[in-house]
Amino acid sequence: MHYLLFAVSFLAFAWMVLTVNGRRRVLALTLAGVMVVTLVVIPPQAKAQAPAGIIQAIQAVLKVLNTFILPVVKSIHGTRSANSTFFQTTVWPVQSINQANAQVFQMIGQYANLMSRILGINLRSATLPAPQSMETLIRDHQVNNFGGLTQSFNSTYRTIPTPTDANQADRDMADFDDALTLDSLKTLKASDSATDLELQAADSIESAASQAVPGSTPFLTATATSSSIRSQALTQKMLAAELRQEAARIAHQNGLRKRGAMFTTQLRGTIMNLSKHN
Repeated sequence: MHYLLFAVSFLAFAWMVLTVNGRRRVLALTLAGVMVVTLVVIPPQAKAQAPAGIIQAIQAVLKVLNTFILPVVKSIHGTRSANSTFFQTTVWPVQSINQANAQVFQMIGQYANLMSRILGINLRSATLPAPQSMETLIRDHQVNNFGGLTQSFNSTYRTIPTPTDANQADRDMADFDDALTLDSLKTLKASDSATDLELQAADSIESAASQAVPGSTPFLTATATSSSIRSQALTQKMLAAELRQEAARIAHQNGLRKRGAMFTTQLRGTIMNLSKHN
């Protein structure tokens, strides 16, 4: 019976050795197996011959380990070493990875400072107080001060005239032109704020690419692709704002033509009335 138990324990121990990872774990598992086999699977005759019987049993177990288990462990380590060499020379060549990392560092050193200087150029040109305040608000990349932007806009471009000072049609066109202008300026500020986040993401991806490990390329590619899609979405929003502004400009020009036609009609009626009196 104890021989059958010994065989079952040996098979279980061999399976655990084959599935375990790491040399330290294999060594610990081997020592644990020796203790289990010594204490549990020792034949009854060996137990009766203590302590010499126990020593002989341990020697027998060690002989089995050295004869059967040790070659298997060595084979496992040899296979792992061969796999590691294959991955480092064929699948993910270390030299190629180092060359790619060096190229990334070279590109960062070549372009990062130039792009930072371009983005940091001071373009403010207003000289009077009200326009300067408005220009500062437009370029601050913040989205929590739209109320201040509206006040600064009204201070710079003035508010809508009262009904006693302008025709209602002119007041309507002026109000809508101001509304679309403020819409575009607010969209611009939101786009600037989102662009800052995109630049931070780009810097993070750039840094990760310079320290990429084998197998991480698909994840970096997916991150860069999602960032590119967000950037394109921001570009589309700005293009949509520009199209709305252009549509408003065309509508304003047509409104002026309609106003001219209305004035012409009124003038014709006035002239006809004067001719009748004469």
